[in-house]
Amino acid sequence: MKNPSQPASTSTIGRWLHGAAFAPLAIVFCVVLSLIAGRVADENWIEQFTSQGGQDVQVSPDLIATADDLREKIQEEKTSSDSLLVTSPDDSTPAVRVTVGRHFGIWSILPAVITLAFCVTFREPLPALLLGILSGALVLQQYDLTDAVLLPGLASTRAAGITLLYLWLLGALLGVWSRTGAALAFAEWVCGKFVRGPRSAKLVAWVLGVLFFQGGTVSTVLVGTTVKPITDRNRISPEELSYVVDSTASPIASLIAFNAWPGYVQSLIAVPGVAYLATEADRIGFFFQCAPLSFYSIFAITGTFLLSIDKAPFLGKRFRAAIARARRQGNPVTTGGVHVSADTIEPMGFEGDPDNKIDPDYRANPWEFALPLLTLIGIAVGTGLYDSPKVRWAFAAALGVAIAAALVRGMKLPSLVEGVGDGLKSVTVVSVILVLAVVLGGITTELGGGLYLSTAIGENAPRILFPAILFVLTAVIAFATGTSFGTYAIAYPLTMPMAIAMSSGLPAESGQWFVMICFAAVLNGSVFGDQCSPISDTTILSSLVSDCDLMEHVRTQIVPACLAGVLAMIAWTIMTAITVG
Repeated sequence: MKNPSQPASTSTIGRWLHGAAFAPLAIVFCVVLSLIAGRVADENWIEQFTSQGGQDVQVSPDLIATADDLREKIQEEKTSSDSLLVTSPDDSTPAVRVTVGRHFGIWSILPAVITLAFCVTFREPLPALLLGILSGALVLQQYDLTDAVLLPGLASTRAAGITLLYLWLLGALLGVWSRTGAALAFAEWVCGKFVRGPRSAKLVAWVLGVLFFQGGTVSTVLVGTTVKPITDRNRISPEELSYVVDSTASPIASLIAFNAWPGYVQSLIAVPGVAYLATEADRIGFFFQCAPLSFYSIFAITGTFLLSIDKAPFLGKRFRAAIARARRQGNPVTTGGVHVSADTIEPMGFEGDPDNKIDPDYRANPWEFALPLLTLIGIAVGTGLYDSPKVRWAFAAALGVAIAAALVRGMKLPSLVEGVGDGLKSVTVVSVILVLAVVLGGITTELGGGLYLSTAIGENAPRILFPAILFVLTAVIAFATGTSFGTYAIAYPLTMPMAIAMSSGLPAESGQWFVMICFAAVLNGSVFGDQCSPISDTTILSSLVSDCDLMEHVRTQIVPACLAGVLAMIAWTIMTAITVG
């Protein structure tokens, strides 16, 4: 039940009624602006011809024909850029990489801007994402929103993967744990063994965030759902937990990279004529060599550790007020999926009190949570050592172990099936938000939003400031699109040749160090922007599993995140100054 003492204007319905005169006007304005953009926006094509070692390229008819073919491929496949390595049959001329991309000028980022503005203003990610998708469709003059826009996006491999992983596998696993009470039993065991107060409770959350180094949404959900009962009992604010969960997920994945990241990124950084990037093994090794230069990730993880031991130097007034409120009053009451506090009432994605879903005739053992979790981590790490981590395999195996353990220990099949159903229902809203974020990301890519932002800076930046500029640029792209992996696909094929060209006048060792610094800046800028974006899947999930209002999480996290970003830019600038002399 909702606390009757709370003013109606703080509820979700109250906020919509409070903005009833403004919201329709804002929607109409966005739609009209998008229609106009679709009429006036022109395609801007970019062509790059890069040879081995950065030599000048004599553009031949063959290269022009290749560029034309890539242009047609981009239009057919609805993407923003593509590239192809062109070699001569007899090796008489250096290999040339032809890169072609398109964007629609400033209109390319209109859907992302509308989504962010609507989300910040009305604090509702679901309608914000839908409005952003509609805006992008209108800019592209695709007026059949269902069959031409939503259906292809929802039918994409990535959207299907999200549905399989987060709705079916993760939802079912959470449902089994909720029905058996295994997660609560594990939390009680950890609490009894290690937790002695708010500081040790946060430290447990931090350690788990570091241990679950698969990164992204997987780590976010696992850490959040595991430690939430512990932090609730020890007066840890939702803002603190969501910050620790979010700021250890992707940052740790870029440092302890036994996950899918190196295998994906290496495919984007191949530059002809560069020996240390020649083969896939070379590029994966290059990724690991750059890990110590991931200064933002290092500072972000350090910042969450300092918060865990109550030594954080700079959190901002809003964050400290949330901490003081939680220590004084305890965590807000959660009833029926509504987050009730003195400040806000927000709908949460994981509904209901987990205590009420436990089978009353079943007594769980902490190992019923630990064993599936160890299975999940073991398969993910084990497969990652030989190839890319098989995350869906890991979750499927963990679900199988959890179900088998419950049945062997005496849980009735109908009760277990009911738990699985509750788990699926609990993550439905989250899955819808994540899938819509994928659709919006695809539209932004098709519009060339990231490519537009990349070219807006140009190639005339001073070398000493170039890594810091790359960090800011990729952070803006990731913030606007809500995806770090999508930003890598946009930024690396453009920035790596630029970095190598800028290093051409340096000694070989110094030149490689400069490229490594630039690589780390792009890697970390994407993590920073994705982490702070209210339309990012990890940001949304961090707030949901922590029972924190989405925009409160964004507003409180952005202060320490920006501090880590500034310190990282200073560190990269100093390293660059030392490297280039």
